Amino acid sequence: MEQDLYKPYHLDKAERRVKEIKSFYVHVFIYLVSNLVWIMILLYYNEMSSYTQYGFWGKGYGQVPMAVLWGVGILIHWFLVFGKNISFSKKWESRKIKQLLDKENQYWE
Repeated sequence: MEQDLYKPYHLDKAERRVKEIKSFYVHVFIYLVSNLVWIMILLYYNEMSSYTQYGFWGKGYGQVPMAVLWGVGILIHWFLVFGKNISFSKKWESRKIKQLLDKENQYWE
């Protein structure tokens, strides 16, 4: 009976966690697609040589700094989403072992 009282709380917490993880994956997807599109545009117009001519910043296009700084932003986003549980404590080890054993048991059933 008591367990039923906490179910909405746990469900809400799980839904929020799923939304956080989903937003991180969407962020990574947009990062990859936009950088690939930008590189294809630069290759199409033969502007990749501007990086060797004009240095790190390129001919005002700033592809490298954009990718690097946005990549740092993705690392920060990753840490905010997954970094909360980054410790590899005994509790984590026990949980992981149990998870792997459960997965193995499901395989044999």
